[in-house]
Amino acid sequence: MELLADKHLQYVEQLDKSKDDLQYWLTSHLRMNGLYWALNTTFLLQKPDLIDKEKIIDFVLSCYDESSGGFSADTGLDPHLLYTLSALQILYLEDSLDRLPDRNKTINFVKELHQPDGGFSGDKYGETDARFVYNAIQSLLILNALDEVDMTNTCTWLQQCQNYDGGFGFMPGEESHGAMAFTVVGALKILGKLDLIDSDRAATWLSDRQTDSGGLNGRPEKLPDVCYSWWVLSGLAVLNKVDWIDKQKLSNFILQAQDPDKGGIADRPDNEVDIFHTVFGLAGLSLLGHPGLAQVDPIVCLPSSISAKLYKDNKLTLK
Repeated sequence: MELLADKHLQYVEQLDKSKDDLQYWLTSHLRMNGLYWALNTTFLLQKPDLIDKEKIIDFVLSCYDESSGGFSADTGLDPHLLYTLSALQILYLEDSLDRLPDRNKTINFVKELHQPDGGFSGDKYGETDARFVYNAIQSLLILNALDEVDMTNTCTWLQQCQNYDGGFGFMPGEESHGAMAFTVVGALKILGKLDLIDSDRAATWLSDRQTDSGGLNGRPEKLPDVCYSWWVLSGLAVLNKVDWIDKQKLSNFILQAQDPDKGGIADRPDNEVDIFHTVFGLAGLSLLGHPGLAQVDPIVCLPSSISAKLYKDNKLTLK
């Protein structure tokens, strides 16, 4: 089955024209993430100018919180690490990081969320998990400020997220979940501490996520979902173990979840599409080497041509 690239680009173009739909207003809490997903989709499909650059940047800056230096999901909402990272990713993709209102204030926003045990909370209310640790680390990477936080106990915290089965929990001691592979493995890779985990056990647990359909699931006995084509496969890619799954079967599963009429990719074949599964389905196909897509970096989920500069700026050698 072929990749419906033109249809997916049409789907992205239509997203901003759906403001009369109830669904648009019900997803205000995901607006910044959604913009990153849409923009990254255009980069993966090698049409980075599809969305108006100034319109994108104007929205991002409208979500900047002057008092904290963080970014919110939409105007009028509280700042959070989830949205701060998406905002920084967007600015970096658009080569506009110099338009960040106050770099030092944004760095301090991230630093102040660092917890005594090494974790990071997502916002001032204190919820902590591996997603926010990863968000903080990539945010500091983009801001070229990794050395401004002592990550010694953070590495220990991340190491403790690995369970006896080889998978990773949202926090130390919690159930293994496929989505945490990207956050824990990616964060440790950035910090140069991947040797703290048992890579073979991790790869075994991750490769076991492939189902008879070819798709990957997030936990044992769960249905396969296209998004794990990123969350699980990225971990395998960083660990150099992509060959531990049947790549052709996974590719077919993702392609079968495309909507041939309006474009976009669903969580599984015959379901409704959305931009979340579209971008991570394409990112998974990119990791699988599917033709017609820009190469994606499994560590930061940005095109490899862009992440190369990011690593160079931070004087990192990530292979």
